[in-house]
Amino acid sequence: MKNSHLSFLFAIAMLFTGLQSFSQENSSVIGKHNLKLSSDIMTPEVLWSFGRAGDIKLSPDKKDLLFGISYYSVEKDKGNRDLYSIDIKSKKMTRLTETSFGEYDAQWRPDGKKIGFLSSESGSMQLWEMNPDGSGKKQISDIEGGISGFKYSPNQSKILFTKEVKVNPNIHDKYPDLKKTSGRVLTDLMYRHWDVWVDTYSHIFVADYNGQTVSNTIDIMEGEPYESPMKPFGGMEQINWTPDSKMIAYTCRKKTGLEYSESTNSDIYIYSVENNQTANLTKGMMGYDTNPVFSPDGNLMAWESMEHDGYESDKNRLFIKSMINGDKKDYTVDFDQNVHGLTWTEDGKYIYFTSEWHGSIEIYCLNVAKGKIEQITDGVHNYGTVIPNGKTLIATRTTMSMPSEVYTVNIKNGEATQLSFVNKDLLEQLTMGKVEKRWITTTDNKKMLTWVIYPPHFDPNKKYPALLYCQGGPQSMVSQFWSYRWNFQMMAANGYIIVAPNRRGLPGFGTEWNEQISGDYGGQNMKDYFSAIDSLKKEPFIDENRLGAVGASYGGFSIYWIAGHHNGRFKAFIAHDGIFNLEQQYVETDELWFANWDLGGPFWDKNNKIAQRSYANSPHKFVDKWDTPIMVIHSAKDYRILDSQGFSAFDAAIIKGVPAKMLWFPDENHWIMKPQNGVLWQREFFSWLDKWLK
Repeated sequence: MKNSHLSFLFAIAMLFTGLQSFSQENSSVIGKHNLKLSSDIMTPEVLWSFGRAGDIKLSPDKKDLLFGISYYSVEKDKGNRDLYSIDIKSKKMTRLTETSFGEYDAQWRPDGKKIGFLSSESGSMQLWEMNPDGSGKKQISDIEGGISGFKYSPNQSKILFTKEVKVNPNIHDKYPDLKKTSGRVLTDLMYRHWDVWVDTYSHIFVADYNGQTVSNTIDIMEGEPYESPMKPFGGMEQINWTPDSKMIAYTCRKKTGLEYSESTNSDIYIYSVENNQTANLTKGMMGYDTNPVFSPDGNLMAWESMEHDGYESDKNRLFIKSMINGDKKDYTVDFDQNVHGLTWTEDGKYIYFTSEWHGSIEIYCLNVAKGKIEQITDGVHNYGTVIPNGKTLIATRTTMSMPSEVYTVNIKNGEATQLSFVNKDLLEQLTMGKVEKRWITTTDNKKMLTWVIYPPHFDPNKKYPALLYCQGGPQSMVSQFWSYRWNFQMMAANGYIIVAPNRRGLPGFGTEWNEQISGDYGGQNMKDYFSAIDSLKKEPFIDENRLGAVGASYGGFSIYWIAGHHNGRFKAFIAHDGIFNLEQQYVETDELWFANWDLGGPFWDKNNKIAQRSYANSPHKFVDKWDTPIMVIHSAKDYRILDSQGFSAFDAAIIKGVPAKMLWFPDENHWIMKPQNGVLWQREFFSWLDKWLK
């Protein structure tokens, strides 16, 4: 139920937007929009007009920053992505591409003379190159079926790339005379994952590169029914060259069928380009081992590692292995937090990374020689990608009130200076609600961080309806994220006060706090929700008779559970992609390891006390107590939590006589990715809440 960083980016149309004017730089290309708003209050259409910046890459000479910006069009119901660069010294931003095909995964060639990127301009996704100023665009690869990612070797003699490969025969191979049959024959698990049927596997290829074209390609995983990067969220960060360009390290879970579905035991493998041999560098380490990065001299490899097989939300540790003698060490034994996005400095003395802590994501630094970790930044924000650049860092940053922008960060004092201003014009026209941090006492006398987001132009003398936000994951911190669906400022702009607690089962508050939820669905974390809303509803500006609760994924499960236990606290609910029946979920989900770890095992194991307690708390067992209007949202391509869960909850409410509404998408997955679906989601979301709370 984890959240994803999948994104395609969009723009906006005139219809029903509340905009006074709308212009586009190029009518044939979805690009930056010059919007003049008729109000300073955000609407769904304005939310979808923000440019989405990311995938930053620093030039080899450290002078320029390369990144992409995506915009969506509600009118065209699609998005497009173009490439930009920023001169770090002058802060001048230059648009490098302006096409209708989109450019992705851009990176500097090691000599800095070219920029490589992926584009589908020729009909399939291929590798292209251009000059640093955007001129001289040329297609470099012509790989059948297209490619999905690439990396230059440090010496620039080769390129590795990924593409989908069919390994196992399908029904048409077995019955070639039945060309139009749509049937599938299943004999084992993991036949589909998140939102796709597993018909192909992402394999790594290595090819010669002469500065003009790629040739002599080799599938380094030939014939293997395994994937790298790993589905569903893995990217090219899971694959890296050694600095001498002689080897490729990659992340892979070399398991199939039921074993794959039950396990998170991935390893880091290293492939020798010279002799075509592969070795396992993390053999015997049982959890997720991912994202290898090498010190500049190639003597050390750092990576992110979880300890336990089957636990996807285990502590993410920082390990370093000697490539000379094989010794390895956990540098986070005394660091009770996760690590993400490891990056070495040029001298190999430090590693920078990000980590969740108390509702924000900050930048940290490991002194490798001393084994000491130091926090660099501290504030109300989320840092993303971090790139060392001498005495400063380059990093992306978001808050609940601002989408991703690029900053420079002073290493000594953590002070940040904004470098990009992608959404400056829009943000200057909008009034955002105040974001406040509160610490609330729980039923077991713990302190719980709860975010409170106020409506724009908040008047303390008025009484407002309030929404309890239930987080998904379940192990996913309520941080300073900017969402294009669960956007707190969007909710606040509709006149609601948002109460967003970091309940039990979230990272950023220590391992014990994070792990408490496993085997305790419907337990302490639900009490934490009630503690948060019961505390805030006492405020004179909140109308305790107009409270709602909303959430997706595990948050959707929470809504279904709360609906049978809230004792009249709430007047309206919305559950998106939630689990309604835990027994049903156990035999429907694709990632069985999740259910085994968090629920304790199968529901038919009557001797398993943890499992039996979990299933006893399944929301469907408490429908007899449902009496509050509920809206259900689900999608047909959600293979993580099937839409049968949503239909079951909706049907139960109708049969029970509870006012209910169902919003179903046939073409969406665990998220809402398409612009018009996204706007519809927002309109129906607030239409339901306004009906019962205003």
